[in-house]
Amino acid sequence: MRPIWSGAISFGLVTIPIKVVPATESHDISFRQVHTADGGRIRYRKVCELDGQQLGQEDIVRGYETATGTLVPVTDQDLDNLPLPTAKAIEIVSFVPAASIDPIQIGASYYLAATEAVAAKPYELLRQALERSSKVAVAKFAMRDRERLGLLRVKDDVIMLHSLRWPEEIRSASQVDVPDVAVTDDEVDAAVRLAETLSGGNIGELRDEYRDALEEVIAAKASGTRLAPAEEKAPASAEVVDLMAMLEGGEESGVGTRKPHPHTTRKERERKK
Repeated sequence: MRPIWSGAISFGLVTIPIKVVPATESHDISFRQVHTADGGRIRYRKVCELDGQQLGQEDIVRGYETATGTLVPVTDQDLDNLPLPTAKAIEIVSFVPAASIDPIQIGASYYLAATEAVAAKPYELLRQALERSSKVAVAKFAMRDRERLGLLRVKDDVIMLHSLRWPEEIRSASQVDVPDVAVTDDEVDAAVRLAETLSGGNIGELRDEYRDALEEVIAAKASGTRLAPAEEKAPASAEVVDLMAMLEGGEESGVGTRKPHPHTTRKERERKK
């Protein structure tokens, strides 16, 4: 895998030279824009609005627009020389329990590989320290034109880096309207039993069925054939489902009997006292 960033993990007086490689890959099907009339591909050209000249990527640099409309060029060299300790380092700032990290913060994932022989021992020490302590490391690093918050953890003997959203980037849940409705203990227990009928699946066996179907359509059109349209499903009912009735009906038909129900309702527990 080709590294996208090189630097070092830094904590205390320890420095571990590493390279960063993507831990995930996209399997999305890419589309091009095409002229409907003749099938010609639509392309975009980068043109300077002052002189009308068409430009190549080597002629273009970043520019920051000020409040007065002035464009200030910012080059790669400017970014490389930022006065930041994290410009070329993943600087660990604390070690925290993994459960203290809210999944809503987690973004892109990367593998960290030691780049030099001298890095092997401190890399292994950090890896085992994370595993033995059952903690993750919170770090700061600079990548792709901004300083980022990160999380270091161990997966399959490899130290991983996950980018984290800054706390101010997380919208407050108070902005969401939450239904104000009362439910009974029996109804909650019924919902738990219903959830248990769907537990135990292997997420590794799931497939992107939309992508599979799209590949079939593309292959058929490329060969000059057309797939038969899928059978239309009945529209979803707008009626709110009665969970208790749904569960009772499922139990009568054998649905939801894969596992014994280990719970009793609060009322049942009180009756047994």
